[in-house]
Amino acid sequence: MHFTSNSATIVSEVRTFVMGERKSCVSDREWKFRLKGYGYDIRQTERGTVLSTLPHGIQICTLDA
Repeated sequence: MHFTSNSATIVSEVRTFVMGERKSCVSDREWKFRLKGYGYDIRQTERGTVLSTLPHGIQICTLDA
């Protein structure tokens, strides 16, 4: 699933996909590696854990509850 828009529906679907991938992984390192294969990156910021696109680094959403 590739991020192409910032509509609320698309962001929700991308977030659901990313968190579903997290449940399939044994570690955070594996999760981040798998997401890079889909063109996403996880970054720690002052806002919390942020999902962004690769290679441009466009922030999609926060992943913290």
